[in-house]
Formats: sequence, C-alpha cells, structure tokens
Amino acid sequence: MAKLNVMLCCGAGLSSGFLAQRVRAEAKKQKLDLQIEARSESQVAQYLDATDILLLGPHFSSQLPNYQDLAKIHHFKVDVIPPVSYTHLRAHETCADL
Repeated sequence: MAKLNVMLCCGAGLSSGFLAQRVRAEAKKQKLDLQIEARSESQVAQYLDATDILLLGPHFSSQLPNYQDLAKIHHFKVDVIPPVSYTHLRAHETCADL
C-alpha cells in the first residue's frame, strides 16, 4: 500500500500540530505508512490535491458538507476528529480511524 497523506486541520494549525506530532509517533509505532501534516483552515485549499485524508478539528464539524463537496472534486476522504480524541490529543484513536 502506498503512503497515505493525511492533513489535520484546525483554526490556526497549532492544536492540530500537537495532535499531528502524536499521530506521527503512533503511526510509526503501529508501522503505518503515513505522512501527517497539520494545517490551518486557511491553508487547506493549497494542499487538497496532495491529500488522501483530511481530518477536521471538531470545531469545523459544521463545515463538513463543504469539505465533502471538495473531497469529491479532489478525490480525498474527509471526516471530523472526535472531540475527545482532539481535546486529549489521543493519537491512537486518530490512527485507528485511518
């Protein structure tokens, strides 16, 4: 299986950056071939063509339909990170959903 490019998205990229660090470590531990990047919401559009999976911070759940429309065009999967995984930076739960 080819490496999956996963983008975590939050408002400014800071909280998703912390989660991305933990997900990278968990992916390595589980021997998953993932490229994990954290981006602010304003940067997402620039990287959609290089994204396989887009995970949105829970505070963007109301925007999921908009990202689902983009996912059809750019051929990536999109979902919302569960609030408990996001607030507690539970990387193992985030990896399990991939």
